[in-house]
Amino acid sequence: MTRSPHSSDPVLDQAAALGIVHEVMPCDPELADTAAFCAAYGVAPEDSANAILVAGKSRADEPQPFALCLVLATHRLDVNGIVRRRLGSRKASFANADQTRSLTGMEIGGVTPFGLPEPVPIWIDAAVMARPDVVVGGGSRDRKLRLPPEGLLALPGAEVVEDLARPVDPG
Repeated sequence: MTRSPHSSDPVLDQAAALGIVHEVMPCDPELADTAAFCAAYGVAPEDSANAILVAGKSRADEPQPFALCLVLATHRLDVNGIVRRRLGSRKASFANADQTRSLTGMEIGGVTPFGLPEPVPIWIDAAVMARPDVVVGGGSRDRKLRLPPEGLLALPGAEVVEDLARPVDPG
C-alpha cells in the first residue's frame, strides 16, 4: 500500500477509529513474509496470524465470492473444506497476488483485515483468539501490527470460525 505523507492511512485510521489498542512494528520489507519476519524479529509463529484472501469459484452470471481468513502461522487453512462451504462454492483457492492487490489494495506479506477498501467477510480461526496477542500484517510490507485478538472482532464483517484451520504437524 503506497502512502504519501499527506494522505490518510486507512489501516491505522480504522484501528484508531475502532479504539483498538495496537502496536505498530516496523519491518524490513524483505523480511515481511511470515517465516522470515518471525525469525528476524523474535516473534513466535504461534503468535503470528496470516491474513489470507480466498476466492471461491462462481458461475459466470454470479460475482466471485471472497473472504479474508486469519489463521496462525502454525496452522493450515482448510480451503477445500470449511472455507469452500462457507463461500457457497464448488471450488475455492488462495487469491493470487493480482486479485489480492485489486481487492485489498495491499501486497502479499502486508495484507491485514484493517483498512480494506471494499467490504469482505473476515473469518478468524478460533485458535487466533486463544493467543494473548497476535501480530498481523500492517497494510504494507514495511510494518506489522501487534494487538490483542479481541480487537479483531471490532472489524465489520469479522467472525470467529471454529476449525477454519488445522495445526500443521511439526514432524
